[in-house]
Amino acid sequence: MRLRFRLRTPVRALVLLLLAAGSAAITAGSLVYFGEDLAPFVVEKLPLPLEDVWMLALRVHVVAAAICLPGCVALTLGVVIRRRRLHRWLGRVTAAAALLALVPSGLYLAWFAKGGLPSTVGFTLSGAIVAAGMIQGIRTARARRFVEHRRWVLHVLAQLGVAVASRAMLFGFDAAGVDEQLAYLVSLWLPVAGGFGLVELLSTRTRTRTAPSTRRTHEAPVDARPADLLPYDLRRAHGG
Repeated sequence: MRLRFRLRTPVRALVLLLLAAGSAAITAGSLVYFGEDLAPFVVEKLPLPLEDVWMLALRVHVVAAAICLPGCVALTLGVVIRRRRLHRWLGRVTAAAALLALVPSGLYLAWFAKGGLPSTVGFTLSGAIVAAGMIQGIRTARARRFVEHRRWVLHVLAQLGVAVASRAMLFGFDAAGVDEQLAYLVSLWLPVAGGFGLVELLSTRTRTRTAPSTRRTHEAPVDARPADLLPYDLRRAHGG
């Protein structure tokens, strides 16, 4: 068990580092959308029925993504979790950016996605998972159900990480000479479905490990969580 923990910690750190680096690279590459000249990605979309609306949605999506993915990464760090006020306010900012900007703009852009209906469905599903996960994450945090809270925010992080994983896969498929249309659909759907399945698998294992403790506290209020059910960093934040 101790060896598994030692192995899991550097893997987790590497994943978070890659997500942060990928987010920074995507944001830097998206600055071209704010210039006067049309970027190649925009040109290939033309003609658009409401070009100004589409451009506005794209720019809102870029700004919101630049806030949400780094914000979610930061919220998983122990140094942030232990500072409850910082964690609370960073969570509120990230949630507001996701629910009010990222998801609505993404759902609009999904209608014009490359790859047609399969891509539209994939992006819409990913956006729906982000919205549901963020809402449930807020509810469970307010109810102090931290195990459930962790599950929902991991779903949000996994779907926000789709942008990073998809681009990495597209580079690989392009180098391998895979058909462009097939590569695009696989690079979208595999991270969306895989991220969802991985979070559910990890959450199921967590619930299995904590099941005996929850049975012993069946007479406690539904929002009560004994200290041994809290993640390590949350236990420290609560003085456990």
